Amino acid sequence: MALFPRALRLAPILLALACSGQTADKGPDAGQGGGEHGSDVILVGEYGSMTGAEATFGQSTHNGIMLAIEEINAAGGVGGKKIELKTYDDAGKTQEAGTVVTRLVTEDKVVAVLGEVNSKLSLAGGRIAQQFGVPMVSPSSTNAQVTQVGDMIFRVCFVDEFQGFVGAKFAAENLQAKKAAILYDQGSPYSKGLKDDFTKAFVGFGGEVVTDQAYTTGDQDFGAQLTSIKQAGVDVIYLPGYYTDVGNIAIQMRAQGITVPMVGGDGWDSSKLAEIGGPAIEGSYYSNHYAAEEDRPEVKAFVKAFTDKYGATPDGLAALGYDAARVLADAMKRSPSLGGKDLAKAIAETKDFPGVTGHITIDDHRNAQKPAVVVEMKGGAPHFVASVAPGQ
Repeated sequence: MALFPRALRLAPILLALACSGQTADKGPDAGQGGGEHGSDVILVGEYGSMTGAEATFGQSTHNGIMLAIEEINAAGGVGGKKIELKTYDDAGKTQEAGTVVTRLVTEDKVVAVLGEVNSKLSLAGGRIAQQFGVPMVSPSSTNAQVTQVGDMIFRVCFVDEFQGFVGAKFAAENLQAKKAAILYDQGSPYSKGLKDDFTKAFVGFGGEVVTDQAYTTGDQDFGAQLTSIKQAGVDVIYLPGYYTDVGNIAIQMRAQGITVPMVGGDGWDSSKLAEIGGPAIEGSYYSNHYAAEEDRPEVKAFVKAFTDKYGATPDGLAALGYDAARVLADAMKRSPSLGGKDLAKAIAETKDFPGVTGHITIDDHRNAQKPAVVVEMKGGAPHFVASVAPGQ
């Protein structure tokens, strides 16, 4: 089962490869150009990894956002105005993320920004959005630091403290694991954060992390780390990385005769995971934001609409992109203006929004309170296993 479209419809995407030359002296109203000056459209910005090592993240998110915007516009838009999306590719590069968000808010004058997936890139782009007073909603950056940038930065996904708890709870209770190893990306705030959060929670469930081993994105040989893990005699391996590395690690892990289950986070969520990992990734688990098999009306309607449009089952990144755009549009409808402060206040007041990825309430730290699911890789695709709500 494909998890994102084979034919990706990215027509609106522009590639911003250099800074526009605008400077910060335009002030906090720089983002009010799209929709505040009598035009018949409201301009919203998006930045994501449309190319590069994490391209499926950006592409899936974009397709979810586009579906949401098409549905919103078909239903009358916001106050009779259509939403128009301006998308830039950051190619998965931190500096480029800052550059394209600067261009969105100073040159394009968007009223709000959607992005990023990668927490490191959301931190880079979020600092720019905060500086100019333009609200930013991350669909899926889970590192706690992202919304700590300031009062203009929001997310519709859960945070890593909760995701780490979910992985630890599943390992301890469902897999009956007592001893765990962790293999994490030392250069990734996402991966390091999940390592710490899993460790704290797993110990709380009575388990022990007997070894944690580090690697760097793009490494090809994990032999030394896996030898240490094998010698530790663990019951489960927590692997909080991105699919680009996880598949390769799984192959080498199984080749070394390590047969214990692997558990990961939402960074696994890509059709490329099964393509890269093949049989080695089968029987592994990861926490995610939704499962296409869930029996909720919001999920059923979204999966049908997405499949009809793109010819493939949407992954969690697509669902989060869809929810991010809809939460933003809902706030626009409630906001007295599209000015940054008014719009940010309206987003912050989001309560019990019926999202595809669960009912979304934005808390005092601008994070989404919502459940998580655990899925198992089986037959080359993720399948729903369990759901965990905050406080469980």
